[in-house]
Amino acid sequence: MSKYSIEQFVQKSRQEDKGQGLFELETERILEINLDGEVWTKMGSMISYDGKIKFEREGILEHGLGRLVKKAFTGEGSQLMKATGTGKLYVADQGKKITVLDLEGESIFINGNDLLAFQKGLDWDIKLMRRIAGMMAGGLFNVRLEGEGLVAFTSHYEPLTLMVHPGKPIFTDPNATVAWSGNLEPEFVTDIQLKTFFGRGSGESVQMKFSGSGFVVVQPFEEVVFAEGNQG
Repeated sequence: MSKYSIEQFVQKSRQEDKGQGLFELETERILEINLDGEVWTKMGSMISYDGKIKFEREGILEHGLGRLVKKAFTGEGSQLMKATGTGKLYVADQGKKITVLDLEGESIFINGNDLLAFQKGLDWDIKLMRRIAGMMAGGLFNVRLEGEGLVAFTSHYEPLTLMVHPGKPIFTDPNATVAWSGNLEPEFVTDIQLKTFFGRGSGESVQMKFSGSGFVVVQPFEEVVFAEGNQG
């Protein structure tokens, strides 16, 4: 049999049940959700499903008026889709690498554009970074998740986790920052001298400064998210 035959291709690439539970990494870039109930996913991330699953766009008042007001600032990037029912749901986001975390009472901030899916029951809230919103294309927002349950986020290529220690702050490019521990509150600093060297986006001289004790996750890619209506 040829190593390039259809049979060989199917054997190599077909779906397999790994028995990992609700969230299963079918590949590094495709997440299988073994749905029996309800889960939240990024709008537009569904690539396939089987079974009886109903999809609903996030309701206007689904999570209260406070979050609705924040969503008016953050644009389409924070839109969520609720999947309800029983079956297998496959989600992905532009071929980005997927990381799954099982929160055990911890909290984490995830860049709003990088949040792929999370389990019902996790407490979450949208945080808009107002100080930097005018400097970045489309603004910058993140989602804080806390509690017990699974969450999946994406990154361009392999993510790198940097440890933050007291007295030794970490500086990152906002467009390359994916996530950070829930106890950290980043500051935004500007340094005109670094403008030529640090970043290539609209906020070239703007950096995120993380101080205290925790971690921050970065990706080897500067992702500029354009606001709706400004896409070129």
